[in-house]
Amino acid sequence: MAGLSKELGIDLGTLNTRIAEGKNILIQEPTIVAILLDELKLVEIGQSALDMLGRVPENIEVNRPLRHGVIAEFEITENLLREWVRQVTGRMLLFRPSLMIAIPYGITSVERRAVYEAGLGAGSRDVNLIQQPLAAAIGVELPIGTPTGNMIISLGGGTSQAAVLAMNGIVTAKTSRTAGLYLDDAIIDYVREKYGLIIGQPTAEQLKIQIGAAIPQDEQKMMEIQGQDQVTGLPRPASLTSDEIVEAIQRPLEDIANMIRKVLESTPPELISDIIDRGVALCGGTSLLRGIDRFLTKSLGIPAYLVDNPLTCVVEGSAKSFSMLDVLSRNLPSMS
Repeated sequence: MAGLSKELGIDLGTLNTRIAEGKNILIQEPTIVAILLDELKLVEIGQSALDMLGRVPENIEVNRPLRHGVIAEFEITENLLREWVRQVTGRMLLFRPSLMIAIPYGITSVERRAVYEAGLGAGSRDVNLIQQPLAAAIGVELPIGTPTGNMIISLGGGTSQAAVLAMNGIVTAKTSRTAGLYLDDAIIDYVREKYGLIIGQPTAEQLKIQIGAAIPQDEQKMMEIQGQDQVTGLPRPASLTSDEIVEAIQRPLEDIANMIRKVLESTPPELISDIIDRGVALCGGTSLLRGIDRFLTKSLGIPAYLVDNPLTCVVEGSAKSFSMLDVLSRNLPSMS
C-alpha cells in the first residue's frame, strides 16, 4: 500500500504554499483564504482569495493563516491543506498520501506539533517534517552529505533563515522574523512619513518587486502609486524611484545581514574556510530583490549567489528527501 501512496513535498509558507511530487510542482498558490464570517465557511483560497484582499464586504474576511512561518489559525490551515491535497490526489482517495512538510528552523515543539497535526488532518497517511534550510539545500543540490561546510540563506516572506550544513544535517542556524513582509512594512512607513500617504501591503509589495533594490542601481526606475492622504482621507498619487525604495528598506536589510553574521560567528573555523571557497547560496522570494546578492557579499565579506530555483528549491528538496530518509532520519524533527 505504501508503494501506491503519493509522496508529496510541501513548502507551507507565510505568503505562498507549494506542493510537489518528485520533480513536478503540482500546487503553487498564495497561503491565504477568504472566509464568510456568518458561517465560518471558506469562500475562496489561494490566488482567488488574494485577489479579494482589501476589496471585500464586512461579512467576508481575507485571512493569512500563517504568521512568520508558523500556524496562527490551525483550523483554517488544516482546511486549506486538505483542499489542496484533494486537488492533487483526487476526491476518490484509495491510498492516502505521505507528506514531507518544510518548517522554519528553530520553531517550538508546540509549533511543530501544529504543523504535524494539520498534515494528518489534511488526509495524509503519515507526516514527516524537515527544516526549510535543509530542504532548500537538498533542492539546490548542495553537497551536504560531505564533511565540508555549505551555507544557504533562505529569504522568505515571513522568515529569513541562515544555516550551515554538513553531513546531511544543520551545524548551526538562525531564524529571523525580519523578512519580505517586514520590507513591505518599511516601505509603507516610508511613504507615510515622506509623502503623507497611506498605502496597503499589496501596493508596497508591488513597489518592492517592480522598482525595489537592495543597493543603488545604475538603472533608475520609477513607479506611480495611488494612496490615501492621511490628512484629508482623499486619494492622491505619488511617484517613487528605485533609490527611495533602497533607502526605505536599508534598516531591515541590515537586520538580516546581522542575523547571518551571528550564524557565521558560531560556525567552526574549518567550515568557514569551506564556505568562503564555495560562497553562500541565496533562495526564497526576497532573494529576487535586485542587488541583494551584492549587498550580502559586501556585508558578509563572502561571495553570495542566487540559486537557479530560488522559489521552488524548498518544495523540490522536500519531495526529494523521501528518497534520502535513511540518511536524513536522524536529523529530522521527531514527533514521537
